[in-house]
Amino acid sequence: MQLQDLLFTQGFGTRRVCAGLVQRGFVALQQQGDGDAPARWLICDDPAADVQEDGLRFMVQGQAWEYHRHAYIAMHKPAGVECSQKPSAYPSVYSLLAAPLRQRPAKGAVQGVQAIGRLDQDTTGLLLLSDDGQFIHRMSSPKKQVPKVYRVTAKHPVSDAQIERLLAGVVLDDDPRPVQAATCERRQDHVIDLTLTSGKYHQVKRMLAAVGNRVEALHRSRIGGLQLPPDLAPGAWCWLYHAQLESLRQA
Repeated sequence: MQLQDLLFTQGFGTRRVCAGLVQRGFVALQQQGDGDAPARWLICDDPAADVQEDGLRFMVQGQAWEYHRHAYIAMHKPAGVECSQKPSAYPSVYSLLAAPLRQRPAKGAVQGVQAIGRLDQDTTGLLLLSDDGQFIHRMSSPKKQVPKVYRVTAKHPVSDAQIERLLAGVVLDDDPRPVQAATCERRQDHVIDLTLTSGKYHQVKRMLAAVGNRVEALHRSRIGGLQLPPDLAPGAWCWLYHAQLESLRQA
């Protein structure tokens, strides 16, 4: 693949813009050293230079990147941001991403990575983003029943009777069919871990309200077999690699 085309696929602008970045000396490729010699960065000023994309590390304007055919991202969503590209009252979660992730070309009308499902603006925790349509469908389709674990802090102590009702199923106002938790484990008097395999608008909050309680804080800690990385700070994001993706796909 030509270097300018590779940069285009990674979201660094149009092919003309990418060619300009290369010609101006803003792009370097990592070259592996011989023997014990460390890897080094070499500037490439030829937009048509042929590069092998798999495993490629490159640098654009001093920032190092890896080539990814598709982007798979985990974010620690903080409170006070909306999972929308056109937020109504709070900043967009997309503003926390690096610009190339927002600009990656797509076949459809929407560019860049897309949030897989949404968390309310006051909900924190694990959020997945990708530009892989099949992966997005696999993670978000109700038929796939991907489990999601939420740490719920309730206003009142959560009673055994309330836990039993959450497990048996509660009726929400927009659906006559009961919605039930896959698991519900008490952590403290006011704190439970709730596992859901479906996703509805304000579902956790409405389920707690249906059993006579109220959500004071909500945090998503796990999707499928993927835990929120403990070292990922609120507002930060990281790439997901093969083992982590397999833990999601096999959930």
